[in-house]
Formats: sequence, structure tokens, C-alpha cells
Amino acid sequence: DRQVGVSCQRQALHALVSFLREAQGGVTVDVGAFLPAKLDQRIPTVLSREEIAALMQELDDPQVRLAASLMYGAGLRLIETVRLRVQDVDVANGVVVVTDGKGGKDRRTPLPMAARKVLAAQVARVDALRIRDLAEGAGWPSLAPALLRKVGASARDLAWWYLFPASRLALDPRDGLVKRHHLDPSAIQRRVRSAVLAAGLSKRASCHTLRHSFATHLLEAGSDIRTVQELLGHEDVATTMIYTHVLNRPGLPVRSPLDGLDGWGR
Repeated sequence: DRQVGVSCQRQALHALVSFLREAQGGVTVDVGAFLPAKLDQRIPTVLSREEIAALMQELDDPQVRLAASLMYGAGLRLIETVRLRVQDVDVANGVVVVTDGKGGKDRRTPLPMAARKVLAAQVARVDALRIRDLAEGAGWPSLAPALLRKVGASARDLAWWYLFPASRLALDPRDGLVKRHHLDPSAIQRRVRSAVLAAGLSKRASCHTLRHSFATHLLEAGSDIRTVQELLGHEDVATTMIYTHVLNRPGLPVRSPLDGLDGWGR
């Protein structure tokens, strides 16, 4: 079974208690001595800068390359990346705005300068797709009906379009409009997985590995743990502290006993 975090367990317990309380007419529900099970803490896989460069070289699709650049260069989760809208990327101020991230929180993270050229090309591609959809009588980006009613016809502006749009239009069953949703995350996952193999990397890397590498390389460069916590959107600094265990520091304060054997390896 897949484990879930402590906060998820508490939320599920609260929902269960609320349900039982309503079902039983507001009586007190005794759950006993509830102690949430803790997840096994595993050290994340992190790629070196050289390995990141080798991986990027194998991503020949500009759209996937940009997505990978944002996951590594801005520390985004995969789902946060595909949900970016054009207006969420502030090129002038060098900022990526993540709206409604994990836990329903918004945050800002730096836009990598190296990605600006491919970003401009992607925005131009999205705009051309939007204009084509408008000409064909569609042109609605995927928005919740309530938000669509609020913003009205301005929803067809480029700002509301997904930065990584799906290749096909789809009918939104909520309001019956034909809209263009964001790219399926699995499409990027497959490309990144193939690039890992093509680059000959010996580590089991994935899209999330790029985010792990972002955090670790920032700490290596001297960023403080609280800053990295905010950039990653972690609620608890203890979650961010795991990256201190994988820093590429000059060495451990202990020496391997094998190095004390005379003649070994010489």
C-alpha cells in the first residue's frame, strides 16, 4: 500500500470524525489514542550539474526541454509545471508564480535566465495555437465555469492560456464548451525517462529528481534553508532539511577503514 504523510492522515481522520458526528446527531466521537504513522524517510536522488546538462542535451523537443528547465531551474513539481498559464511567467521581473500549489498555497520562484529564449518561442507557439482555435470557433482555455463567468470574454486572451497546452481540444462536461486543457504530465514523464537512458545516467532519475537537484544545488551555493523551503513551497522546514543529507561537500568527518590498509589500491 502507498503510504501518505502525517497531515493527510490527520485530514482523513478529521473528515471521518465529522462524518460520524453528523451521522450520529452531533455526539462526541472517541477515536482513542491516535498516533499518525510516519513515512519512511528516504534520501532523494540528486543529479550533478554535469548529469543535468547531459540530460538536457537529450531533450530534443523544445516544449519538454522548457518543462524540464523549469522543474530544475525553478524547483517546480511536474503538475505545477503543466498547470502554468502564460500570465504566471513574469519575464520582466524574472519570476515564476505558482498558483494553488500543493496545499492550496501560492508562491513565487526565480525564472531561470537560461530558459528565456525557449520560453519566448513557446509563448509564440501557444499564441499561434490560440489564434487558430479562435478562427475555428473555439479558443477557450480550460477554466472552471465559475471563473470563466467571472473573467468573461477576456478568458480568450493569451494570458489565460496554458503555457503547455494539450495537442487536442476537449469538451468540458461542466459547461459544454470546447476548451484546450494543459498537456498530460505523462507525456513529459516519458520523454524525461527516455532522456535519462539516452544520457547513460546510472541513477534512477525522474521529473521529481530535477526538483530535488534544484534544492540541493541552491544549498550547495550557500542559500539558507528557510529560503529554499519557501521556494519549494514546503509547509515544514523539516521536509526541506532532507536535502542537507545529500550535499556534495568536501567530505565526511570520518575516514573509510579500507583507506588504512597498506598497499590497497596502490
